[in-house]
Parts: sequence; C-alpha cells; structure tokens
Amino acid sequence: MGTWDVGPFDSDRAADWCGDLDDAAAAQRPALVEAALTAVLAEPDYLESDLAVEAIAAAAIIAAHRPGGPVIESPYAPNFLLKGERMALDHRLDGLALRALDRVVADNSEWRELWEETSYYDQALDEVAAIRSVLNGSGPGRG
Repeated sequence: MGTWDVGPFDSDRAADWCGDLDDAAAAQRPALVEAALTAVLAEPDYLESDLAVEAIAAAAIIAAHRPGGPVIESPYAPNFLLKGERMALDHRLDGLALRALDRVVADNSEWRELWEETSYYDQALDEVAAIRSVLNGSGPGRG
C-alpha cells in the first residue's frame, strides 16, 4: 500500500500528488485540488486507492484553509504550504470535498478495503472524520 501512517499525506501516492501540487504554478493549484476531488466522484464503480488518497490530501488542504482547520505540518505535504503560503480555495469546494470523502469511505472503495484489513482502520476513519468536521463547519473553534 506504500502507506506509513494514517494521516492525509502519509502514503507514497499522496506525497507524490503533493509534490505535483507543489511544482504547479500557484494559479493552477486550486484546479488541481478540485480535479483530485472530481476524479473520485466521477468513478461510478470500484474506486482505486490512488484516487482516494489524492482526494483525502486535497480535502485536508481545503480544511487547513478554513477557520478552525488543522495546521499542516507533515513533511510530505506541499512545501509551499509548509512555508506558510496559502491558496485561494472557493468555499464551494467544501461540499465537493465532503462528497468525495463520502465516496472514499463507502463500499466499493479500495482505500476502505485496504484499511479494513489493518488494525488502524478506525484511526484512518478518524482522520477522515476530522477533515469532514472542519468542512462541515463544526471543527475546532467553530462549535
């Protein structure tokens, strides 16, 4: 699975996607975040884990830009975010991210199947739930 922890950036594919986001021109980054979410929602059948982890990373980045959102500190996150740069992420992406996260944890998801095979499944779901909480407007500092 190329995964070393349950965080949104803690897999080879998520780290690679973050590297691509980091390498992109600043003006193109919001479109890449949106594309990661829409790719998950466009998958009508079995959802491959690579798409799922990209969507989780994208949703985590959106959440970090919202009031009460987590500070991104993972060394595998995009460097520009670690340096304190921000992105202009439209609030319409919140709902898109919520729907993408629902798809990631639903049946017919390789991400879900792979985590279910481990003793860390509940922790992985907690990470997704924390992102959802911020995007729903009920995260820390919002309640």
